[in-house]
Amino acid sequence: MRIAIIGGGPAGLYFALLAKRSHPNWRLRVFEQNPADATFGFGVVFSGRALEFLEHDDPETYAALLPHMQSWDDFRIVHRDEVVPIDGNGFSAIGRLELLRFLQSRCQELGVALAFEHSIEALDALGEADLVVGADGVNSLLRRQRADAFGATAGELDNRFIWYGTTQPFDCLTLTFRQNGDGAFVAHHYRYSPTMSTFIVECDHATWMRAGFAGISDAESRAYCETLFETDLGGHPLISNKSIWRRFPVIANQRWSDGRHVLLGDALRTVHFSVGSGTRLAMEDALALHECLRAAPDDLPTALSRFAALRQPPVAALVGAANASATWYEGLPSLLALKPYELAYSYMTRTGRMSEERLKALAPAFMARYLALT
Repeated sequence: MRIAIIGGGPAGLYFALLAKRSHPNWRLRVFEQNPADATFGFGVVFSGRALEFLEHDDPETYAALLPHMQSWDDFRIVHRDEVVPIDGNGFSAIGRLELLRFLQSRCQELGVALAFEHSIEALDALGEADLVVGADGVNSLLRRQRADAFGATAGELDNRFIWYGTTQPFDCLTLTFRQNGDGAFVAHHYRYSPTMSTFIVECDHATWMRAGFAGISDAESRAYCETLFETDLGGHPLISNKSIWRRFPVIANQRWSDGRHVLLGDALRTVHFSVGSGTRLAMEDALALHECLRAAPDDLPTALSRFAALRQPPVAALVGAANASATWYEGLPSLLALKPYELAYSYMTRTGRMSEERLKALAPAFMARYLALT
């Protein structure tokens, strides 16, 4: 089979790795518009449960990746300078570039053709292919050029966020809430290497406007955030990597494939970063598509139909939870009226999937303290 993959992110590379490993004679080509060592953002995070799929379905990749990951058992919320520990919430993180380099190396070892700095402007430029995989993110060429066929929709949330890094190595995944004369802010931060952390700053649109972010430079924006989160950064600077204030894109498609064309990852649908599942879903998409093709290598319509049928129910559930989480963050100013443990409880139950009884079982120490205070 001849497969052309647009996009050299986690979805495209992982699918290429799996397909070539199972079918050495297949011809796989990955087209990536950026250089091999370029990436947006800093680290990516997985919940403990999010890695279970990899351990179960691809233990070889799981075992190879695990030594490169930072892991911790608890989660924290900081509000009004009070630290609220929440037990029973394990996470792991890895640098996005380190993850990409790992996947690139495995693809090259297996004989996948990787074309970097190769921008595809039209689908005809891909040449002959039995299957075209759109793994090219929120601005997917494949989705845009076949938008009607996929039933594609796109929009944006209202909140603004900016993705920084920092040399402050945080102990664990933490949400830090801060307020000043301009309004309400939250930082999502976690370490992804022994010396580096991701630091995402988010605020509502009104706060963003009052702070003047629309008309200031990158250096001025970083200086503002460094001052706001000075206590939390401990004197460490914020680091930019194409860091711009933006709104979260909401991408959806009624149909996941069209003829010999199929979408994966953010090209298919976006999941708000507050649930930490974008990379997980991208890699799960790759696994599922690979398994469906392996089960019906000579029947592409059946394989693509099975792919959608297999993935749509769990994806719909997670997207629903992510949308509820995003809605919670959209109400950021009113949330800061809550006391620290009230805010933490509201956060843990924001998606509607976490009952009080389940939370007692998951985080008994946190719930004991919460109930004692309320």
